[in-house]
Order: sequence, then C-alpha cells, then structure tokens
Amino acid sequence: MGSESRHVCHILGMAVFVMSDLELPIRGRTYREPEGPHSVVVRGRDLEAGLQHAAARSDCRAVAIVGMPKEDRDLSVLAGRRLFLVDSDGARLRDFAEIALRAEADVEWIRSATPPFDRLADALLPVGAIVLAAGSSSRMPGSQKLLLEFDGRPMVKSVVEAASDGGCHQILVVYSSEDVRRVVGGDAELVHNPHAHTGMASSLQAGLRAMRPDMEAALVMLGDQPMVGSRSVAMLTRAWRREGARPAVAVSGASGDRWTPPVVLGRELWDELMTLEGDSGARQVLDRRPELVDIVPALDRLDDIDTPEDYAKIVRLFPRPKPTPGS
Repeated sequence: MGSESRHVCHILGMAVFVMSDLELPIRGRTYREPEGPHSVVVRGRDLEAGLQHAAARSDCRAVAIVGMPKEDRDLSVLAGRRLFLVDSDGARLRDFAEIALRAEADVEWIRSATPPFDRLADALLPVGAIVLAAGSSSRMPGSQKLLLEFDGRPMVKSVVEAASDGGCHQILVVYSSEDVRRVVGGDAELVHNPHAHTGMASSLQAGLRAMRPDMEAALVMLGDQPMVGSRSVAMLTRAWRREGARPAVAVSGASGDRWTPPVVLGRELWDELMTLEGDSGARQVLDRRPELVDIVPALDRLDDIDTPEDYAKIVRLFPRPKPTPGS
C-alpha cells in the first residue's frame, strides 16, 4: 500500500453502517461491514439482523431504527448504547421506547414518517464543544476579559450558551483562572489547565482528553468570541455531519480564504492534535494540510475581544439596553 493510501485511511472517521434500503447523505455512510467503531441505521423490518450485528460488535456505538417492527424484541444487547427511534405511529413508538428503556438503552425518539436528517445525524454522530477560556488576558490590563459583560452576562457564558443552544452533546470549558471557574459554575464541565501559560495547544489537548468516548468530534470555540451564536454552532455541526465533509469544518475569516474558529475537529484528527505545542492550536495542522478542512460562510460576527478597544467596539455595536422606569 502506498503512502497516499495510508494517508486516506488515517483520516477516515467513524462509519455509519446502513443495513436497509435507506438513502442517507450522512458522513461515513457505508453499506458494507465496517471496521472499527461505528453506528448502525436499520429499518424495523430488518431489526433482527441489526441486533445480531450489535451483539457481535462491541464497537457498535449507536443504533437508529426507522419504523418500529410489528413484534416486540429483546433489546438487552443495546444496554448502554445510544438508540434513536423514528416512527409515525406515536403509540407504537412509545411502547417500543419503553422496551428500550427497560433494556437500559440510551433512548431518543421522534414521531415522523421519514427520518429527519439533522436529528438522525445528531444522534449517530454526537459533537461536543470545547470552550477555550484559559488565556491570560495580557492585552486587557486590569481585567479578566472573559468576565466582561456582553448581552447582560459575562462573555464566556454567552459562548457556553451558544454551544448548548446549538445542540452540542457535551460542553467543556478549559480554564486557568479561578474567576472563570466561579462564573461558569455548573453551566458546563470544567477542565483546569495548569499549563495554560505554554499556549493554546495545551488547552486544546486538555479539552480533547476530557471528551467523552462517544463524542465523534469536538467543536472548538474561543471564550472571547461572544458574538458567535447558536445558529453558527448548529450550522457547523450540520456541515460536518454531511456526507463528503472533510475531517474539519470551520468558518471563513474576514478575507474569505482563511478559516477562523469556531472549528469542528473530527476524532480522526485528535491523535495528531495531541502532539502540538505552542499557541496556534489546530491551525498548526490544518494550515499545513488544507485538504483536511472545509470552510463555510460565517453566520455571525467573529470578533475576538483581546484589547480594551475591541471591547469598546462591541459595546458600541451592541449597547446594553437602558433600564425602563421602575425596573
């Protein structure tokens, strides 16, 4: 096998094994028995084959069933795995979901005649968020910039909220300052980085290490980009889950030909990212190998707040509403 073939194998992500006659334009789709960790999509009429597959493959992480089978099934083999159910018959859907819950599967269901792509892809390819919030604020004298107010709350909380409302399955905040830890509180999982002074790479790696095993990608967000909202988060994860998407998906910067955070990083990139050093993070990999990243148009302003002038600019753009009389 030549070096080019080895490179292609290296960047392949988790497969989605479609075991029935379904057309799904989803990332990693295959109709052949996959190697390595994967998810399965199967029609209810073919569920027996799907259950046999899950019993034989401990690396089958999730199963989606489209259309419930007429007969009940023993779903014990799905204990501890994600299960997504789609059916237009609400009563049958609830009954089958109860069977799955008793089998201790992690169940989600939706009443629909056809599998909605976004919901199905979200269930089979979960994405977590890493909010990088361990910087020293060295260019913002006298302030921890992430605690500065934006839209009525500390800006780092705006970023956490965008990740949550955008549908991320796990949200981590990598911090070094106790003030940031206190402000974030229970709104996200907190990951302390005692090596933050060495640069952004160490914070990215701390976040990747803390990602749950079932997360197939990490959306990396900057704690000082408070104008990035939930629609950008949803757009990026949706683009990454589409069939044919590259291992990374980022938004275009001001020049249009250079990407900028936030960026989705597929798990197949993580090993290489764990070798990085310094302050440039994933850019060390993706700028050197642009064939690994898709760049999509930005939906929100991408300003990052580094200086008092930067902060004054967003305050002018988004002034705090004046209180009404008597409030």
